Amino acid sequence: MMHGRRDGLILLAAILAIVGAFLHGDGRWLHWLAKPATTLLIAGIAWQARPAASPSYRRAVLLGMLLSCVGDIALMLPVDAFVPGLVAFLLAHVCYIVAFRAGLHAGRGLMAAFVLLGAFAALNVLGLWPHLPAPMRIPVLAYVVVLASMAVLALARAWARPQAAAPELCSARWAAVGALLFVASDSLLAWDRFAGGLPLASLLVLSTYYAAQYVIARSVGRLRM
Repeated sequence: MMHGRRDGLILLAAILAIVGAFLHGDGRWLHWLAKPATTLLIAGIAWQARPAASPSYRRAVLLGMLLSCVGDIALMLPVDAFVPGLVAFLLAHVCYIVAFRAGLHAGRGLMAAFVLLGAFAALNVLGLWPHLPAPMRIPVLAYVVVLASMAVLALARAWARPQAAAPELCSARWAAVGALLFVASDSLLAWDRFAGGLPLASLLVLSTYYAAQYVIARSVGRLRM
């Protein structure tokens, strides 16, 4: 029951953040309040998970979520703080890479994940490259490499454990889904910002972003799906 109320509160905060993103003027405060609050509420799942997959895994995920919250604040400011936000999320993905580092031992799973995510990342960069301002090309390229590396390790970690006990395999699968949702969210954000805008961009970006963070937070607990 407690978990149901917590998830309901997260859903409500996420809806308010998305609605607030479409408001202007005095109504914008709803977005400014609800956006980082939703991320912090999701981080509470990782903080309270019992039992945790491992203490080091929990710490890495929590730090990644706190850095994501910093990125949330930077990206919603009325001034252009895109680069600081980009750096905050890049560091968050470094934390997730640390959490998912078991994927390095996935063998063929690692190679398959590398090919799939590498191809997707390369196509994204090639499509966006003509739209990127020259000063943003290297920062965006660095971010894409880190983001793709995080997703590769998460996916490989799930594929590497077909014989793992159910709770461990469940944790790895939650993380893999979260990583792929993060790739989708950041790809949508990039196309919206640099390639002329997307219809309902805030809805698409924030819904996939919060879903990504939620399932990564769930991966901290060794729970059955």
